[in-house]
Amino acid sequence: MQRPLADEIRPKTLDEVVGQRHLLAPGAVLRRLIESGTEANMVFYGPSGTGKTTIANIVAERTHKALYRLNATTASLQDIKDIIADVGTLLAPGGVLLYLDEIQYFNKKQQQSLLEFMENGKLTLIASTTENPYFYVYSALLSRSTVFEFKAVAPEEAEPAVLRALNIEKERAPLPLTWEEGLPLQIATACGGDVRKAVNAVELLSQAAQPRKGMLFISREDAAQVSQRSAMRYDKGGDAMYDIASALMKSLRGSDPDAALHYLARFLEAGDLVTPCRRLLCSASEDVGMAYPQAVAIVKACVDTAMQLGLPEAQLPLAQAAVLLATAPKSNSVVEGIGRARADVRAGRTGDVPRQLQNVHADTTGFDNRQHYLYPHLFPGHWVEQQYLPDALKGVKYYEWGENKTEQAAKAYWEKLKGKEL
Repeated sequence: MQRPLADEIRPKTLDEVVGQRHLLAPGAVLRRLIESGTEANMVFYGPSGTGKTTIANIVAERTHKALYRLNATTASLQDIKDIIADVGTLLAPGGVLLYLDEIQYFNKKQQQSLLEFMENGKLTLIASTTENPYFYVYSALLSRSTVFEFKAVAPEEAEPAVLRALNIEKERAPLPLTWEEGLPLQIATACGGDVRKAVNAVELLSQAAQPRKGMLFISREDAAQVSQRSAMRYDKGGDAMYDIASALMKSLRGSDPDAALHYLARFLEAGDLVTPCRRLLCSASEDVGMAYPQAVAIVKACVDTAMQLGLPEAQLPLAQAAVLLATAPKSNSVVEGIGRARADVRAGRTGDVPRQLQNVHADTTGFDNRQHYLYPHLFPGHWVEQQYLPDALKGVKYYEWGENKTEQAAKAYWEKLKGKEL
């Protein structure tokens, strides 16, 4: 059986690794640790196809410990016990180097079973994960490890790996193999930072190459079909989803309609309507707020329409909502106001509800059955001065008028009516 091309051309040295210059450039901490033959426990965190397994293999070659591999998606507690049983025996006289892939799938008990042996140095752990380790890895295990974050590989860095794969396939091909100009960069771009995916695409395209005048030819159109949607990283409930959601929210807040549409499009391509709808609804109050209060109703109508239509038609009302929010005037006075109020409540600064605001049914008992509540609609302008906050908070200001036209107009109205500066 022929090995997959991606495994066959896996780098053997640090200089052959594609990307991750922040970790592997001369003088970088991880490179120095590896070259010194360190036996430190490490957690490699980042997207698939960015070199985590490759670098773990290189580390394994520089240590004298027996190398064991486990994938947390299929491994059990018994697998761990079997490995630990070899520590100190002829099978692993110098200890064990355990490469644990997808550690986020291990439960707390499974992760804890490694601690004792990590502590006494009999087991060196190199774990990899595509999810944020600070959410998924047990804190005691993290405290004994160093986390290194891997980044998606840029197209210009992935292109040499694609060329190398193409040249290997060219040597193997039964007929001369050629490809359309610009194909390597196209594949490198479409892989979305996943070098393994790019190499797999090369292997597939080579197998499906069209005979043309005694030669095999790979077209850019074929590459587009093989790699379509590959460039998008999206895992519902995973880091990528939350990163895109955060980027959408911040683009709306930053009044950048182009960026807002881009991140919305990434959700739509993934078939996720719920997440962008929640962010759009939230932004209407959090970022636009009192500067354009009607935004809430408009965005709600757009979201309701989108959910009724479903994809692909849902893209239109959601895009309308995104553009509206990104181009609307901004105010966070609502956020600031409720934040200050809740801070006081959490700190215990509350006090009794003023007598005139208490439920009228309270008047049927007690010594004082006079509430003294002034009904504002009986007074000019539908307003009358009376105390609403508890005595302990009398005079406290939570809401501050925003500088936008809408809030300043409301401020001017109430200053005129109340006869004082607000």
